[in-house]
This record gives sequence, C-alpha cells and structure tokens, in this order.
Amino acid sequence: MSKTVRKTRPDPVTEAPWVRWLLTGIALVFLSLFLVVPLVAVFWQALSKGIGFYFESLADPDALAAIKLTLITAAIAVPLNCAFGLAASWAIAKFDFRGKALLTTLIDLPFSVSPVISGLIYVLMFGAQGWLGPWLEDHNVQIIFAVPGIVLATIFVTFPFVARELIPLMQAQGNDEEEAAHVLGASGWQMFRRVTLPNIRWGLLYGVILCNARAMGEFGAVSVVSGHIRGQTDTMPLHVEILYNEYNFAAAFAVASLLALLALVTLGLKLLAERHMNAALRDDDVPAFAGPAPQAAAQAAHAVHQTRQAKQSLQPGEL
Repeated sequence: MSKTVRKTRPDPVTEAPWVRWLLTGIALVFLSLFLVVPLVAVFWQALSKGIGFYFESLADPDALAAIKLTLITAAIAVPLNCAFGLAASWAIAKFDFRGKALLTTLIDLPFSVSPVISGLIYVLMFGAQGWLGPWLEDHNVQIIFAVPGIVLATIFVTFPFVARELIPLMQAQGNDEEEAAHVLGASGWQMFRRVTLPNIRWGLLYGVILCNARAMGEFGAVSVVSGHIRGQTDTMPLHVEILYNEYNFAAAFAVASLLALLALVTLGLKLLAERHMNAALRDDDVPAFAGPAPQAAAQAAHAVHQTRQAKQSLQPGEL
C-alpha cells in the first residue's frame, strides 16, 4: 500500500516560544513605563491633597479662564481646519490642476516647522515692531498677546490633520461615483454632499479628533504669541506651566488631569473611527448614500461599482 504524504503548511512563526514571550514582555514594560505610569502619576498628584482641593483648583478664576480660552480656541480652529481640509482634500484627490504638488507640500509645512518658530513668525508679522504692527496699532487692532494671535497660531499648527487623513482615503475611493453623478445631472454641491461626504465621514471624524486634541494641547506656538497674561491669554497648557513654576504641584496636575482625560476620550474616539474606517474599506457593497440622493446618480454609481467588480473578476486572457 502506498502511503499518502500529507503536505503541511509551514508555521509562519519560527521563533521559539520564549522569544515571543520576551518580546511581548519588553513591549508591555515599555508601554507601562512611558504611557501608563505617567498617566497614573498625573491623577495621583492631582488628588494628592484630596478631592476637595482638586475641585477648588479647577474652580479657580484663572483656571476657569484658561479652560474657557482653550475651548474658544478649539471651537474656532477646528471648524476652520475642517472646512479647509475638506476643500483641499477634495481638490487634490478628485481633480488635476497646475500647482497640485505645491499645494500638497504646503499642507505638510506645519509638520516641518517648529511650533515655536511658527509662533515667532506671527510675532514678526503682527507684533509692535513687526511688518504690520504700526498699522494695527494705528487702527487699535491687537493680534499678538490677545485671543486672535492664539487662534491664528493654533490654526497653523493643526490645519494639516484633516487634509492628510482625507487625501489618501479619497484617492483610494477613486472618482467613478462622482463622475457618474455628474454625468447624470448632479451639481457640484449635490455630488459632494450626497456622494463624496458619506464615503469619507469616518475619515473626517478621525481627522477632526486629532485636530481637536492638538488644538487643546498646543503649547509651543501659543506660548510665543500669548504673552502669558494670567487670566486673559493663558490656555490650559500654559496655566499648568505657571502653576508648576510656582510649586503649586497639586493644582498644576489637577488642570493637567483634564488634558489627560481629553487624551483618553480622544483615544477612544480614535479607535472607534479606525474600526469604522477599516470596516468601510473592507466592505465591497455600494456605499450608503446619506440623505435623499438623486435616484439616477445612485443607480449610475451602482452600475459603475458592478462594472468595476466584473473587471476585477476577469482573468487576464479574457480581457
């Protein structure tokens, strides 16, 4: 009788078990030392003088002013960066035009410039001795050491986040559905609102989350343009620095704990957005159209999608 030789698939993991355990342990120790321990230390120090002192520190007028200014700055910077990111990513991913590569490079500029230098640029432009300083002073307009300067500096350091999240997503989706809707009579606004926007909603949320976290936690650029006027131009990170320099550690960590909570919320929302983005990319069905999409455009997009699937299923010799 002939013996059948059964071919077994080789194990892709060739390391010994102790090697895998060692590498996993090193990763866990590293994450604990650099992520978990500092996070626990923040809340430990914040509550070191009791829960009463914790809430008293947060109820301090200067702390409330810093929290309010941080929220105002984020409320202005994030929507503006969202609008810019949507417009820039739609233009770059869906259209070809002269200067496209230059625009893409300029979007990445804040990643290449130190936040302190970006804040200094606004001082050189709008400061008392800057290019526009005398004109602003004559017209009683104050940008540096005031809220407008803080907002401008925050917008500069955060505007790439939404665009850089949406550009690869839109490029991967292609232009078939938008072209079908346009051919069947949809206007540019209808094409964007009813075809493009539903397909990128989770990527947009992902970029907004990152943008908001950076806007609330920005220190370098805001520190240069704020002037550190306590109770007026101090954001939460600057207020933490002032309290720490005054050796008021418990109050400093109390305010810092709010930023830590923001980081945890941001992480949770980020994981949620990533999960939905990955599910959308794995889904082979036609994306759901939000709102009352034109029936003809939806049918055309469905036809384009079926044609694309048919082409992918053909063998090279059948083409």
